[in-house]
Formats: sequence, C-alpha cells, structure tokens
Amino acid sequence: MKGISILGSTGSIGCNTLKTLEHLGNFRVVALGAGRNMSKFADQIEQFKPLLVSVETEECAETLARELSARNTKAPHIEIGEKGLIAVATDEAAETVVSATVGAVGLVPTLRAIEAGKRIALANKETLVMAGALMTETAEKCGAEILPVDSEHNAVHQCLRGESKREVKRLILTASGGPFRTKTKEEIENATITEALNHPNWKMGDKITIDSATLMNKGLEVIEARWLFGFGADDISVVVHPQSIVHSMIEMIDGSIIAQLGVTDMKHAIQYALTFPERARGCLEPLDFRKIAQLTFEEPDLEKFRCLALAYKALKIGGTMPAALNAANEIAVQAFLDGEIRLSEIPKIIEAVIDEHETQEAANLEVILQADEWARKTALAGLKKTFSAN
Repeated sequence: MKGISILGSTGSIGCNTLKTLEHLGNFRVVALGAGRNMSKFADQIEQFKPLLVSVETEECAETLARELSARNTKAPHIEIGEKGLIAVATDEAAETVVSATVGAVGLVPTLRAIEAGKRIALANKETLVMAGALMTETAEKCGAEILPVDSEHNAVHQCLRGESKREVKRLILTASGGPFRTKTKEEIENATITEALNHPNWKMGDKITIDSATLMNKGLEVIEARWLFGFGADDISVVVHPQSIVHSMIEMIDGSIIAQLGVTDMKHAIQYALTFPERARGCLEPLDFRKIAQLTFEEPDLEKFRCLALAYKALKIGGTMPAALNAANEIAVQAFLDGEIRLSEIPKIIEAVIDEHETQEAANLEVILQADEWARKTALAGLKKTFSAN
C-alpha cells in the first residue's frame, strides 16, 4: 500500500482523488489537509482514517473535534494553518502528495513536499505560476517528480510520452470557453455571480469556475505549461473547444497533431498522475464516439477575455510578474464573488497591478512572497477606488 497525502481534500479535486483511491485500492491515506468544511472533512476522516490532518484555524479544529466525538470516531493528530499543511505535505509515510488547494496557500507546502523528494500530483496551478523556476529547479535537485493533474497538462503529458521534445513544434491547450463564450461584451459586463458560476461542462470550486469564465484559468495554465514542459510562450497556443472532449494536443514539426481525448471527468487525470508510468483499469465509462455530435474549435477572443492576454504578457515578462498577476487575480475574483465588482472589472484590476509592478528575478521564495504580498495590497487599494466609484 502506497502512502498518500492530500492538500485540499474537501475541494473538488480532493474529493475526486479520494473516489479514485477507492477504485484503485492500492493506496493508504496517511494525511489530509482541508480548509473550513468540517462536516465533509469528518466524513473523510471517518472513512479513510488518516493519522494526521490539518485545518485552517483553531476554531475549525475545535469544530472538527466535536464532530468526530459525536460520531465516536477517534480523532487524528490535528495541525493548524500553513504549518499544518506543511506537516501533511511532508509526512514521512507519504510517497505521493496531491496538491489540490486553491490559490497561493498551496505554494509553501508544495515546495516543502518537493524538497522532501515526494512525487507531486499537482492540481494547484498557482504553485508553478508564482514560482515555476524555483519549483522545477528544486524538484530536479531533490529528486522529486511533478505530475500534472489539470486535465489540459495531463493530456499534454500523455501526448508527449515517447516523443522527442526537439520534434514538437508547439503545445495546444484547449479551453471550453466557459459560460460566456457566445455572449457579448455588454452581457459579460452585466453577468451575475450565478451566471458566472454556471460552467457548461465542468463542476469545480468557485474560484476556478470564475477563472474559467474570464479565461484566466487558461492563462494560468499557459504559464504552468511553460514550467512543466519547457516550452516558451510563443510555443504554447490556446484553442477554444466547447465540447471539452479533446483535453489538449501537441503539434509535431512535420505537421502531425497528437491529441488526448476522454470523457469530461477529472478522475481520469487524477488516476493517470497517481499510477504513472503504469496505467490501471479506469473507473469511468469510456468515451463513446457514437454519442458525440461534433467537435468544434475556435480562436479565443482576447478583446472579450482580456485575462488570457494579460497572462501571456506576464509570462513573457517573467520574473515576479506572474506572481503579481496571480495575486491580483485572487483578490479580484474574491471581490466579484463578494458582489463588490463586476466580472468585467476583474481584468482591469489585474492590469492596473501588473502595470505598476516592478519585476524582479524570482530567485527565491522570499522575493516571490514579497511580490505576492505587494500585489494583493495594490489590488485591494484599487478595489477601494473601484468600489467607491460604483
């Protein structure tokens, strides 16, 4: 039984990981990290019996302890906050760490897991967006392995198996286009939170769903792909594919296209990352081509979806700019979810922050975290002006 830890176990990826582990049967859950959903977390602890868990706050720990006591379930050792996530990520019994937290909170715990030489099943894209060079260089130094869980990067990883990088012309990441693909700029301007959270294909957490609505999610994936696969911004393309059947493609120098297709379910990508380099029998129904009416592809509209263009800009500038972009986006997305700004104001806030940011070389964790903190404060200051104007 292989030991596994999960950061973000109560989120969408975390829950799907646990379902996948039930199917595989050859993993032992040794540690879990969650945020604030203590009822769901208690269910997971009761079923999988980890010896170590982490929660966001002391109050969450007290709530969890009461919940487990009411169920007559023995409580594991409970840690708090970032320290707790690091403990989960570096648990000696864990060979594999699934990094599935949302946002910058996953950066330091994932880095510590890499330093400990773990295999990382990475769903927390912000980790590589903020600190791609640091993460990949540390992984090489410490003998850690980073395997992508995002469906697009997981697809690229599968397409690249057995291929020589020098024979690959470009990577092609597919995007569903989100709920506003066919909407006008005016309709996006007046979009409600409910409309933005109504993704046509994927069931995900709120933050990533909003990122999908603005296409920032795809922008972050472009930056992540640069560090996972070593291709520059000009060699990573995005194409809108509304059906989400083709998860991504690679184009070879001779013009051949290799694509990875599958059902729209994250369990496939999760299982691939957990079992690589082997494949195991899947827990999903296979793709039935007889039921697919059409597969269509479009160019993304960078005028309507400015976030994607801003992500490319940040990647080309490099250094601490992607970290600033990510921080500003997290602040702006939360402001939208809180009803403080319109969806169309998210890219405006991000652009104002990155235009003001003085880029430095992302040489170490301290510099990256300073850029993150600066960008958050700057974005919040911009929000106050925007909110006052509204």
